Order: sequence, then C-alpha cells, then structure tokens
Amino acid sequence: MILELVEFPSPKGWTREQVAEEAKHVVPKWQANKELLRKHFLLELNGKTGAGVYIWPSVEAAQRAHNEEWRQSVIKRTGAAPTIRYFDLMLLVDNEQGKVTEFPAAAEIKVSAA
Repeated sequence: MILELVEFPSPKGWTREQVAEEAKHVVPKWQANKELLRKHFLLELNGKTGAGVYIWPSVEAAQRAHNEEWRQSVIKRTGAAPTIRYFDLMLLVDNEQGKVTEFPAAAEIKVSAA
C-alpha cells in the first residue's frame, strides 16, 4: 500500500473557505477513480500550503492519476509545480473502527521524474 503526499502553494490571499470550495469541485473526479482508496484534503494552518494525502495500491496508480495534464492544472491554479513524495504504508491505526491494519511491503518504488 502506498501513501502519496502531494504539496502545493495555496493561491495567495485565499481563505480556508475558498480553498475548501475549490476542493469540492474535484471530489467527483476522485470518487470516480476506482484505484484510489482514500484522499484527504489538507491546508497548512498558516494557509500557505495545500496538500493531499492519498492512499493507493501502487505508485503506478498514483502516477496515472497525477499525470502531466494534472500537474499542469496545479501549476495553472497555484503558480507552482506540486511536490510529490511516496511512502510505504506499513500500519494503519483506525480508532474510529477500533482496528489496526498491517499492509504487506510495497513493491520497490519506481518514481519517475515529475
């Protein structure tokens, strides 16, 4: 299992409400992606950086979703390219469900230059 962390500058002067409203417009796109297991929309407390935390079955699935067209759309909206990092998701503690899930080791992560 892969956790992908995507960070990008928040548009200058935008409020939390504006960022959240913009995020709502892409919810259907992410709901339609059958490879995506979970997505969290984040905003740094100072409002300067937005982020997304994604749970994917593989790096390849993440890269299919975050292709060059998507990258260019982020640049157009924010003025800067996103940074993307991949992590091997080993354990998940879910206190709401009262369970801990352990995932097998991720395949060797091959990251393309993006």
